[in-house]
Amino acid sequence: MKYILNKKYWAPIALLSMMVFGMLFTSCDNNDSEGGAITISRVFLEDVNSNVPDREVTFARLGQTLRIEGSGFAGLKKVYINGYSTYFNVVFVSNNSMLVSVSADTPTIEADPSVRNTIRFVNDKNEVTFPFEIRSGKPEITRISNTMPNPGETITVYGSGLTEVSKVTFPGNIEVTSGIVSDEDGEFFTVVVPNGVSDNGGPIFAQSSNGGAYSPSYFNYKRGVLIDFDGKGTQGSWDRASMILPADLESAAIGIGNVSHGKYVPHRPAKIASFTAGANRQSEVWTAGTGVDNWRAQLTPYIPATTPLDKIAFQFDVYVPEAWKDSGFLKICTINNFNGGEWAGGVYNYVPWIVDGKSVAFQTTGWVTVTIPLNKFYAWSKEAFTFETVLAFREAATYQNFGIYFENSDVKLSNVTGNASEVEFPAKATSVKVYTDNWRIVPLDTPVYNDFN
Repeated sequence: MKYILNKKYWAPIALLSMMVFGMLFTSCDNNDSEGGAITISRVFLEDVNSNVPDREVTFARLGQTLRIEGSGFAGLKKVYINGYSTYFNVVFVSNNSMLVSVSADTPTIEADPSVRNTIRFVNDKNEVTFPFEIRSGKPEITRISNTMPNPGETITVYGSGLTEVSKVTFPGNIEVTSGIVSDEDGEFFTVVVPNGVSDNGGPIFAQSSNGGAYSPSYFNYKRGVLIDFDGKGTQGSWDRASMILPADLESAAIGIGNVSHGKYVPHRPAKIASFTAGANRQSEVWTAGTGVDNWRAQLTPYIPATTPLDKIAFQFDVYVPEAWKDSGFLKICTINNFNGGEWAGGVYNYVPWIVDGKSVAFQTTGWVTVTIPLNKFYAWSKEAFTFETVLAFREAATYQNFGIYFENSDVKLSNVTGNASEVEFPAKATSVKVYTDNWRIVPLDTPVYNDFN
């Protein structure tokens, strides 16, 4: 039986074979030779999974393997990366080339400034220090505190590896290079939102000491707005005691840091003194619905109907000025065909005060953005669906209004987590204040950042 080797593996296998055989005949001198002068000419990243498995580079990340070219490696005794004594196998050392892996224990931003971004090579009589950038793992952006802020407001961008952020680029190619404050552990940074950010939205890009990272493509995504209660989208209402009418909307500036945009929804409007325990649909607010709302026409030019639901989300901004815990939740309804109390179908129940199975006070100082992927809505959470499923579901409905209830019934933890549990949170009367605004459908796709673009 013949086995044919795929061409894509020839280069890395041939490279490794030549290095191993060449080094086997030269590396044995390392322990015996005192070594001469050491020079470094080039550094290559070894990555058999890349389409360029042996690439010349000017930086490396923790855990990556380097091939270093130069002279005088015979007799090499020590290699220090960012001051950290790094193991190398003499089998992979010749006089003119060597392999060394960057240890996961290598310090990066915490390294002493005198040795940071250096590799030092030492033999018995000589040493040389080569400037070379060492980065931690690839940075990642996972969440933005407010994705539709006013210009001049500060936002917090959360993730990992976000150390020493030097530049943030907003949609519309608007760059900010000053006033950026980075967390020393790389878990977040803050930045002031500039003027001129594109209303078409998109990702933000952060350049850090660990490289670049994109957010999902949902920042300032105004073309996905279903209703902002200030002219985009149309509010619907009819005669019902629980109905939040256009006259019930509020417009006084509220929130600290990220403040309100014009009109917004008070989910306990002034006409409702408090919510009784054990009752659903205690307040409700809707878009205009059938004949007015047209998601296919508005959204599919930018979010194709074939897009998987885990790549699309419903976003809204919320402000909760006082502690919200123990009782009450928002039911987000994709159509107007629910009586209240459902934990199934085309709805999602937003219960922010349940954290790790316990009731924890939820409160915000300003307006923050909530992102709910469409595959978290109960009807579409068990299988893989596309946006077409949601569009068709709405188009088949008699009442195509999109809306939010405030409900105040008992909450079973199993309904929230989807896991078996006997824990239940009995409803209590509450007068909590919850405000929302800027309801929108947004894309969740995140551009891929390549270190070697």
